[in-house]
Amino acid sequence: MSTRPTPRVRVPGTIKAGDTVEVKTLISHEMESGQRRGQDGKPIPRKIINRFTATFNGKPVFDADWHASISANPYQSFFFKPSESGELKMVWKDDDGSEYTATSRITVS
Repeated sequence: MSTRPTPRVRVPGTIKAGDTVEVKTLISHEMESGQRRGQDGKPIPRKIINRFTATFNGKPVFDADWHASISANPYQSFFFKPSESGELKMVWKDDDGSEYTATSRITVS
């Protein structure tokens, strides 16, 4: 892959107490399954994002294990109900040990 995977996140910055938040994420990533062969005929090594986690103020709010059937540039959305203002941290973990992180601040009024 020629460029570093780029996470994008859409989440409201301010919500009212008791509201549910929808978080939408997309990460630019080729998600190579390891099943294809390159021009030289050799298998292209598998390189996928295999885990996505989200925490709010350090507490887990969403967790997903991904497998080779996930498409390139995977999209993930989820809902949660924050009871206080804080930081939402999302982490995508790659087969090679790389981690890609995005954070968003949510204010509960």
